[in-house]
Amino acid sequence: MKIPKRIIEILKEGGIGVLPTDTIYGLVGSALKKETVERIYKVRKREKKKPLIILISCPKDLKIFKIKIKPFQKKLIKKFWPGPFSLIFDCKSKKFEYLHRGKKSLAFRVPRPKWLREILKDVGPLVAPSANLAGMPQAKTIKEAKKYFGKKVDFYFDAGRIDKKPSTLIDIRKKEIKILRK
Repeated sequence: MKIPKRIIEILKEGGIGVLPTDTIYGLVGSALKKETVERIYKVRKREKKKPLIILISCPKDLKIFKIKIKPFQKKLIKKFWPGPFSLIFDCKSKKFEYLHRGKKSLAFRVPRPKWLREILKDVGPLVAPSANLAGMPQAKTIKEAKKYFGKKVDFYFDAGRIDKKPSTLIDIRKKEIKILRK
């Protein structure tokens, strides 16, 4: 899939938009820009205490967030990534409180599509909640996303109808893993 250069520029500048991910349409923006993250919460009407899933290009990107990978987690990373699995790690860094919202943990996903990982290499990690207002069904088309967000976002990238499920959410902070969402 070829994403227009203008979308890449918008994301680098801190803009937000609707983009297909490996699972569903996401409302995406830079995870490294606090104002961008706050804008996504506002546009999506998301509960302020709920952290967002972050898309990264590869496991090495976890270092950006000061995530310390435990030996047992390395095996799980190899098993689940790239793929539709969001893994929760401890993140105690005050610098990223705007992301973990006081929970001191964050969920990350390395998506399978190479084109999406290439974008992430270029623009950096992206927060990527589903493209819908809180409590509403996920947008399966750009038309549905536009009904939710209208002109409140900077771009829409249409990849046709997407009928997939959101990622599986797995807490791997302890050796006994917990599946929080299938």
